[in-house]
Amino acid sequence: MNGADALIETLVANEVTACFANPGTSEMQFVAALDRAPAMRPVLCLFEGVATGAADGYGRMAGKPACTLLHLGPGYGNGLANLHNARRAFTPVVNVVGDHATYHRQYDAPLNSDIPTIVGPNSLWVKSADSPDTVSALAAEAVTASYGPPGGPVSLILPADSAWLETRNGVVKADVPVRAAAAGTTIEAVAKRVREAAKPVILLGAQATSAEGLAQAARLAAAGVRVLADTFIARQPRGAGVFQPGRMQYFGEAALADLAGTDLMVFVGTVTPVAFFAYPGRPSVLVPEGCETTTLTTRSEDSVAGLAALADALGAPASGPAQPFKVADGAPTGPLTPQACGLSVARHLPEGAIICDDSVTSGGGVAVPCSTARPHDVLALTGGAIGIGGPLAIGAAVAAPGRKVLSLNGDGSAMYTVQSLWTMAREQLDVTVVVFANHSYRILNIEMGRTGSGDPGPSASKLLDLGDPKIDWVSVAKGMGVPAVRCETAEEFDAAFARAMAEPGPKFIEAAI
Repeated sequence: MNGADALIETLVANEVTACFANPGTSEMQFVAALDRAPAMRPVLCLFEGVATGAADGYGRMAGKPACTLLHLGPGYGNGLANLHNARRAFTPVVNVVGDHATYHRQYDAPLNSDIPTIVGPNSLWVKSADSPDTVSALAAEAVTASYGPPGGPVSLILPADSAWLETRNGVVKADVPVRAAAAGTTIEAVAKRVREAAKPVILLGAQATSAEGLAQAARLAAAGVRVLADTFIARQPRGAGVFQPGRMQYFGEAALADLAGTDLMVFVGTVTPVAFFAYPGRPSVLVPEGCETTTLTTRSEDSVAGLAALADALGAPASGPAQPFKVADGAPTGPLTPQACGLSVARHLPEGAIICDDSVTSGGGVAVPCSTARPHDVLALTGGAIGIGGPLAIGAAVAAPGRKVLSLNGDGSAMYTVQSLWTMAREQLDVTVVVFANHSYRILNIEMGRTGSGDPGPSASKLLDLGDPKIDWVSVAKGMGVPAVRCETAEEFDAAFARAMAEPGPKFIEAAI
């Protein structure tokens, strides 16, 4: 057994059984060892940003880490944006980053880099297995670290000689941490403050928005306490039969207007909300003036148990409100808009579907009608780094092969990781990709005005427009092996989406809005 064998066997023994990979020469021992480990599913991604985003989607749905296989520092660098999103989603991910052989590092070969420094900012844990005898123990340590709590990406650096040299050190089992419960005194203190407040708000994040967390939060809503969720949530159930909390508004002034009069904010699995960006003359912290704040549970604590205990302390009912099932009776007609697309998605989305949302300005048109559609899960853009819709969908489909996956994308963001279409076709994943093609970075047009930069002139417009030339999305998707169709009317989209939901395998729909 060599170091690569020891690594894969340890990962598999700790339920890490999916590897999203873009390997190079330094990772060939790991690649060869995959033939001796059939329990590990290798998934080739043609860009590292696809591999890291797929590992994020897998971890969000499976509740356990996948691993990535990345080629030295530049390979990790290519995957950095979606590891940023994974870190903000608190998703367990084990990155295996290949390195030059230990004795070769000194020669500063062209691909040599300071890998620990490169991976450090987005890794909860970083270590290099500089001997094959350390590989198993460090792999188990990496798995444990990825769970946190609250969890996130970790990076195990694997020098080539540590992979090819023999070792007698076999599988090591990882410890899976258990979340600590909030102290009883904290529950009592928060309950007292909620009772005394005139207009309290509970703000949910991370684990608090799980199905179990929402069930407890619904009890608080039934007791008359307003419940909101963070703007972007890693994974949140939605639809009929599910309690739907309000949502922190994206734009700061809208958030503060919505929170006007709030005199107490209670954080559950989250922290003080702040504006996504700074704007001239506008506040960064989204807490109304005079509003007090307190924390029920931190992100690393058991928010489900904390919500249940708070609901009990407040004498809340045993259950709370849930969304009804309500979709449009007939297909929408007329020009194609995000709202028309949303009506069709809600009509045809099957129960148990998974929506991976990277649709930026078009997403609201889908979210509203889907709030009363058949129950499904939504994976959102937690870190704000666009280009995650396709990769998330790959990971979600691998983690949950019996469920329909829908990837919603802006046309600008879809181009960031367009290679994900090829992996969907290769793996025959049951993913439907919708690209809202408005041929513009529309969100940037909005933000340019909000930052006080004025209206875009001829030069500025060149950086905001995607229409010269217009991307031929149908040709792009078909060229990657995914059946594709372009829809220009609401009727066309409704029919295409219905077909996609009825048939297995990857599908692509260009929504020409």
